[in-house]
Amino acid sequence: MFLETKNLTKRFGGLVAVNSVDFSIEKGKINAIIGPNGAGKSTYFNLISGFYKPTSGQVIFNGQDITKLPPNKVAELGIARTFQSTNLFEQATVLDNVIIGHRLRTNSNLFDAVFRTKRLKREEKMCRDKAMEVLDFVGLTESANQLIGGITQEEKKRAAFALALATDPEIVFLDEPAAGINPDETEGLAILMKKMVDKGITVCLIEHKMSMIMKIADKIMVLNYGEKIAEGTPDEIKNNDAVIKAYLGGSAIA
Repeated sequence: MFLETKNLTKRFGGLVAVNSVDFSIEKGKINAIIGPNGAGKSTYFNLISGFYKPTSGQVIFNGQDITKLPPNKVAELGIARTFQSTNLFEQATVLDNVIIGHRLRTNSNLFDAVFRTKRLKREEKMCRDKAMEVLDFVGLTESANQLIGGITQEEKKRAAFALALATDPEIVFLDEPAAGINPDETEGLAILMKKMVDKGITVCLIEHKMSMIMKIADKIMVLNYGEKIAEGTPDEIKNNDAVIKAYLGGSAIA
């Protein structure tokens, strides 16, 4: 199994945010997690990526138990993620923001930085080249030298994708990638997600834009009040009574 969670649970005091969730993410596909607001979707992402430690349960990646690993170690294994609000440095350029991602794959230390060693210079070039490669992949080459604060919301989404891709991930978790952008831009990001899968990167996303999810997802899990209430193909999810009930009549998944 590529990545799976077993009985994954997270409690915050008396609140059970994620309740015994079993789910396997399929390699080389677009996996989606949906559910009403407050269903536990972002908490589930935070558990997998190491930002939260679960109260109980396991996260298994490529046969390894990664449940207790910190976020940097999880990222080193090949798991990248974006956030609902793009966590980028507004006063730095797009390129500089993305260069940070590949630092994960370098070995330079303080000594190298102080003395500007050959290793540091070699790795700086490597990070820059990687950043330009992923900026080209996401369609932001021409914006490389612009400040993050001066680009559009859609371009910030693409920059966040590029930052995640710069870590050389096997799987990318995207937290509401289409939030705050228009339908044409949403379509562009959907195409980009398919392009990532074509390149061999597994995608798992949280999203409220159901029309997009139903078009691009291979597999969907539905959370409600922290519990998994359904999983399956888009067609199976559309016709699931528990899902229709959770969405108050099903208008959100039509």
